[in-house]
Amino acid sequence: MTRKLKIRDLTLRDGQQSLFATRLPQAEIDKLLPYYENAGFYIMEVWGGAVPDSVMRYLDESPWNRLRSVSKAMKGKSLLSALSRGRNLFGYVPYPDYVLRGFYEEAIKNGLNVMRIFDALNDIDNVKESIKMINELGGIADGAVCYTVDPKALEAPKPGFFARLFGKKAEEPEMIFTDEYFVEKAKEMERLGAKIITLKDMAGLVSPSRAASIISKLKANVKVPVDFHTHCTPGYGLASSIMAILNGVDILDTNIWWFGGGSAAPAIELVYVFAQKLGVELECNMEAVGEIRDHLLEARKVLAPFDLNKDKMPRPFNPLKDKLPAEVEAQVDRAIAAAKAGNEEELLDACHKVEEYFGFPKPNELVKHAEVPGGMYSNMVAQLKALHAEDLLNDAMALIPMVRRDAGLVPLVTPTSQIVGAQAVNVALDRKKGKPDYSNCSNQFISLVKGEYGHTPVAINPDFRAKITGSPVEKPYDVSTYKAPENPVIEELGVKLASNGEEELLLALLPTVANGFLKRRRQEEAAAKAPAKEEVKEEKATSAAAAPVTGPTLKAPMGGRVVEIKVKPGQEVKKGDVLMVYEAMKMENDINAEAAGTVKRIFVAPDQVVGTDDLLIEFE
Repeated sequence: MTRKLKIRDLTLRDGQQSLFATRLPQAEIDKLLPYYENAGFYIMEVWGGAVPDSVMRYLDESPWNRLRSVSKAMKGKSLLSALSRGRNLFGYVPYPDYVLRGFYEEAIKNGLNVMRIFDALNDIDNVKESIKMINELGGIADGAVCYTVDPKALEAPKPGFFARLFGKKAEEPEMIFTDEYFVEKAKEMERLGAKIITLKDMAGLVSPSRAASIISKLKANVKVPVDFHTHCTPGYGLASSIMAILNGVDILDTNIWWFGGGSAAPAIELVYVFAQKLGVELECNMEAVGEIRDHLLEARKVLAPFDLNKDKMPRPFNPLKDKLPAEVEAQVDRAIAAAKAGNEEELLDACHKVEEYFGFPKPNELVKHAEVPGGMYSNMVAQLKALHAEDLLNDAMALIPMVRRDAGLVPLVTPTSQIVGAQAVNVALDRKKGKPDYSNCSNQFISLVKGEYGHTPVAINPDFRAKITGSPVEKPYDVSTYKAPENPVIEELGVKLASNGEEELLLALLPTVANGFLKRRRQEEAAAKAPAKEEVKEEKATSAAAAPVTGPTLKAPMGGRVVEIKVKPGQEVKKGDVLMVYEAMKMENDINAEAAGTVKRIFVAPDQVVGTDDLLIEFE
């Protein structure tokens, strides 16, 4: 009897997020949906993750409309899934239960079936309520265990690091992230009610041998279907997927050709080639996949401004019609033989030769050694490039392992990937300016070290916690302190900012982004009712004043967007006072006064994008 393998297609969510910074507009998705209807995917991941944030932030679109449009087009023929960060939902801070329930209920009402739930720290306390809620609301709870590795830094650990961290001799550090660690997390999620267990390898760091050992142990220890999610960034993705198939995985996450490989998951077309050789049937319609593939090429061209490989795209390939060259087929056979023999080195070499023939990106060694997920990497590149701070990227990447160690060996997945990435940039800036490490810490990094995101895999050194937070004591997130954002009346329009329940949820989840998004919707509605009304144009702040700058100044420590200005010209400030809040790499950061003084001029306005070292404030 032919063994069958279910497919979760990631193209419309994780694929575009990993490769194109989540910039795929609704108009392009609408063109693809008629072909998706008959593709026969078991699950399509279409929502959650960065989608609710990014479609508002960058595309000025409604995340609810996106979910509804996909659900309507698919007519129930594939399960629709979203990615939830557990207590952090689709945002970057912990939320109370009523916010979680509101989003889950609304999502399921609008067509969502499966919620893949994970916690960036693998803290079970942060996912148990979400699993319970999804089941109660009639959805399918998918419990995802985040894969990560023990310290392997680009920089050597400081003397005595392991002794301080693990209480062991420096030459004999205890391994934290063993196979048993992941299996126990999976078993706990299954006990809580998870109907699917996913090994979530967000950074693509699961080697083929680890894929074989962990997947086989998961299959032996849990009764629900096991899903394998990985990325190709460091060069393991395709080979590890083959090993997962050989070791009995039930569901495999893939993307369609033009959105596969590189920092995304493997292309389903290559998985199909290997599955045919292994006698495994993919439970999907590959002819329909081919139709999607043809139209995805045009969608990728639309995304060219965010495509790091637009000049080096893969060569076209249709596995149903195109015959593999003899030398490529020989490498496929070689890879399968190596996989069955457990020869990891030969398996990887053969898979890399297959990928090289088709023109997929080569393994990224920097990402591999810095232990970062592809989505985090592509997002850092896109944002830093847009904000003219590209020179910080290599330094920040090299500092990520150190920051991660100091923060309790957190896995790197949203939001911890953004928190650690932003803090690595801050440390790089500290060093560039000759300041001690951690002179400038984001609010989110302080919260992480304090304990507000949950329990880290390894306890944080109390001395380090005291240095960052002012206290050596771990302090968990207190849901009673959460204050729901107000839904104010827009004075010039005389209407509420959020007009219904789903908009109020967006405001609760992502207040800064939703504020601008919802205000534009109300303005459009008002304009439609009174089309003859003269348009009011907002004044744009200039980056510099006409008069020369003569007093002390405050400059942007890195590129970002101004969120809020807390001072006015003529106001006296003391050292340490918060002058403004700015957003960089999706993190909100306070900018504090470095000395006492009087504000003379402010060169920026809320929502203005600023580059590194741009003038912000001049003092008397």
